[in-house]
Amino acid sequence: MERFGFVGLPNAGKSSLYNALAGGGALAAPYAFATTDPNVGVAKVPDRRLDLLADMSASARVVPASVQFTDIGGLVEGAASGEGLGNRFLAGIREADAIVFVLRAFRDGDVPGSTDPLEHLQILEVELALADLETVGKQVDRQRRASKGDRSLVAAVAALEAAQAHLEQGTPIYRSGMGPVERDLLTPFFLLTDKPVVAVVNLDEEQVEDPDPVLEPVITELDGADVVGMCVQLEAEAALLPDDERCEMLEGLGLGEGALPRFIHAAYHRLGLRTFFTTDEKESRAWTFRAGSTAPECAGRIHTDFQRGFIRAETIHWDVLLEAGSYARARVAGLVRSEGKEYLPVDGDVLEFRFNV
Repeated sequence: MERFGFVGLPNAGKSSLYNALAGGGALAAPYAFATTDPNVGVAKVPDRRLDLLADMSASARVVPASVQFTDIGGLVEGAASGEGLGNRFLAGIREADAIVFVLRAFRDGDVPGSTDPLEHLQILEVELALADLETVGKQVDRQRRASKGDRSLVAAVAALEAAQAHLEQGTPIYRSGMGPVERDLLTPFFLLTDKPVVAVVNLDEEQVEDPDPVLEPVITELDGADVVGMCVQLEAEAALLPDDERCEMLEGLGLGEGALPRFIHAAYHRLGLRTFFTTDEKESRAWTFRAGSTAPECAGRIHTDFQRGFIRAETIHWDVLLEAGSYARARVAGLVRSEGKEYLPVDGDVLEFRFNV
């Protein structure tokens, strides 16, 4: 299950975003450090393709993919040196697979703090970079000493030195221009700014009507990161309603599908995540995998025995299967392919694995 950690200044809307995505449960209050312990929730990933496959198969059970959200207490200037929740806050981020910056743009006289999302972003990036700089400073000396007896560590030392130079300038690793090979060498050190980033700009109701002027500066600054604009408070209120009332409210406010589908789309894109399906009369299920995974690796998402004893994968794309009407008809029509160990599944594949253990 992929884990997303919400990072933002106090009052930016992290807890409200958590409630919008996970359906409530977090205290959202207009004062700093309302959240002192992380809130952890799991949300089902909406996917119409899965619903259609389940209807076709008349599945008794439907299991969507899931993601985990962690609402971490507000970060403040000086967090890297112990201010606010300090190291406790930073430890919560290290456990996440991706960082979600929650940047305030909404205006509310009752909620203190800046409404400039770029100011929020600058503070957050500096604090994370400072925390990483301390980590790298400790590791680079240690790795230099170790490399004298183990020349295989020389490349890692060079990567750490390059990272150190960027971090000293306050530049996060994800915006440093360091290549994938160098960044792979940094993976064992769990740097905060070496994680994928998604930004959520928290708008007010008026800004939702024309969000581009607010979002464009953030998009330009983060160059390449996914930036999602939403009125988090409205989304959180909608999340507490029954499905039919929620859809009616979202449509009436012009919010489309709501927060979760838009956020998941951006987050999946940033992490390089894809979905394959399994379907029969017992169960239809969505499985998450990384782009570039082989068929055996995808089989391992279901069970390690499937990967260990992999023989082949019977494969058909979801829309082709739906058009055929059933697996049986698809097989008769020659639409189901047999793929081996080298096959790289694509998003939307329906897979049936053959294995022998």
